[in-house]
Amino acid sequence: MADGLTPIRRVVTGNDARGHSKVVWDGPAPNSHEASMGSGRGHTDLWVWTESPAPLAGDGDDGNLKYDFCGPAGGGHFRVVHALPLPAGYDAAKDKEAVPAHPAKPRPKSRGTWDRGGNNAYSSAMHKTETVDYGIVLAGERGLILDDCELAMKPGDVVIQVGAWHQWNMPNGAMMAFDMIAARFVDGPQGLAQSNDAPIRTVPKLPAGVKPVRRIVTIDREPGKSSLVSDGPAPDVRTDPARPGYACARLWVTDSTPAKIVYETLHLPHTLEPPARGTVCRVVTFPPDAGWKGKVGAAEVQAFFRAMGSPGASTYSPLAPYPYMQKTRTLDFCVVLEGEIVLVLDTQEVKLRAGEIVIQRGTNHAWSNRSSRPAVVAVSSHDGKG
Repeated sequence: MADGLTPIRRVVTGNDARGHSKVVWDGPAPNSHEASMGSGRGHTDLWVWTESPAPLAGDGDDGNLKYDFCGPAGGGHFRVVHALPLPAGYDAAKDKEAVPAHPAKPRPKSRGTWDRGGNNAYSSAMHKTETVDYGIVLAGERGLILDDCELAMKPGDVVIQVGAWHQWNMPNGAMMAFDMIAARFVDGPQGLAQSNDAPIRTVPKLPAGVKPVRRIVTIDREPGKSSLVSDGPAPDVRTDPARPGYACARLWVTDSTPAKIVYETLHLPHTLEPPARGTVCRVVTFPPDAGWKGKVGAAEVQAFFRAMGSPGASTYSPLAPYPYMQKTRTLDFCVVLEGEIVLVLDTQEVKLRAGEIVIQRGTNHAWSNRSSRPAVVAVSSHDGKG
C-alpha cells in the first residue's frame, strides 16, 4: 500500500461450492500507485476486465491485472484517483512537472489516449481517451475543464465523459472513482458524436429526504473541442411505494462493447441488468429499514422488480435473509457515497461506510439500511458471464 494514498476498502464477492454468495476478499485494495500521475496524484486499481461480457468466476484478483490508462480495448477498468492538497507556498511558475499546452498528439505508450498538455502538480493535462467514463466524486472538490466551460464537482456528483477532451483542476485534494469503458471512435482520433439523440432533461419529483443526483454529460461536437451536453438532476428516477424514501436514479447506459459516442442513452429500456455486452450506471438512495420493515412481502417485492424492468432478478423467499434479495449475471461496482449500509449475502453480512467499495461478481445480495438516515450507493453494472 502506497504511504501517501488513502487506503480504499474493497469488498469482493463470489460464490461458494453450493452457489451461495460470500465475501472472497475484504480489505484495502492492494494495487496502489502513489505518484502514477505526478508527485501530487496517484491511483488505486480496483478491477480490470479485458472482454465483455466480463468474467464473474475465478480465483484471481482482477484488480491486479495489467494497468493501462485507457484500459483494455475490449473491456475497461475501475479505479480511484487521488489528488493530494497543494503544499504551502506552492508556486506554479516553479513547478518542474509543469507541461505547457501543445497541439494534440497521441500519449506515448498509452493506447487510445491523446494529450494537449497544460498540466502541473495540481492539474491534469487536457486529454481525451477512447472510452466512456463514469466519474464519481468521493471526497473533496474537482474542477472539470472543457473547451467551452468549467464546472466545480463536489462529492456525489457524477460526470459521463463520452470520449470528450477534458482536464482536471484539484488544488485542494480530492478522490474520484472512474469506471472507464472501452469505446469506439468511428472517425479516428477526432472521436465526435455519432448520433443526434436529444438529451433528456426531465426534472423528476423525488420522495421526501432524497437528494437529486447531479448528472454531467460531455462530448466533442466538433474536432478538438469538448462541450457540455447537459448538467442537472438525473432525469430517470424510479421509486418503491413499499419503501418510502427509496429512489433509483439511472444516469447512463451503454448497449455494446466498444461503447458508442452518443449524446443520450436513457431512451433505452429501463432494467436493472445492462444490455448484452453493455453497462448501466445508477445511484440508489436506501431509506432506513425501520420505516418499512415488517410491511413488505412477496407481492410488494414482485411489484418493485417489475417496475424496475427486471422481474427475474428477484430471489425472494420467506426464508431468505432479506426481502429484496436479488441476483443478476452482472459485474457490479458499488460505491457507498453517503451513510452506512449492510451488504446482505447468503452466508454473511458486511457493514459498509461512505468511501468503501464492493465488487459484486454475479452474487445473490441485498442492501439493508439499519441506521436512522438514508444511505446512498452508486452502482455501475456490467454484463457478465460464468
